[in-house]
Amino acid sequence: MADNGAPPEEPPQSEHLNIKVTDSNNEVFFKIKRTTPLKKLMDAFCERQGKSPQSVRFLFDGQRVNPTDNPDTLDMADGDTLEVHQEQIGGNA
Repeated sequence: MADNGAPPEEPPQSEHLNIKVTDSNNEVFFKIKRTTPLKKLMDAFCERQGKSPQSVRFLFDGQRVNPTDNPDTLDMADGDTLEVHQEQIGGNA
C-alpha cells in the first residue's frame, strides 16, 4: 500500500461514534455503537448528573430523541452533540 503522506483516515462508517451530551453546565462524552439504542446513553448521562430520565429531554438538531432511536436512525456522525433540556413541568413551585 502506497503512503501518500496523508494521515490514515477512519473508514466513513466506523462501528463506534463519539457523541457529546451537554446540558447548560456539563459536557459528557460517550463512545457508542451506531446500533446502540440511545436509551443507554441517556440513562448513563442522567445517572452521572443525578437527574431523573423523566425530568429531562434530549434533542438532536432540534428534534426530540426517543430512547429507541440509535445513531443510525438519526443519521448521526462522529462528534455530534445531543442537547439536554429540563422538561417543563408546571405546578411544582
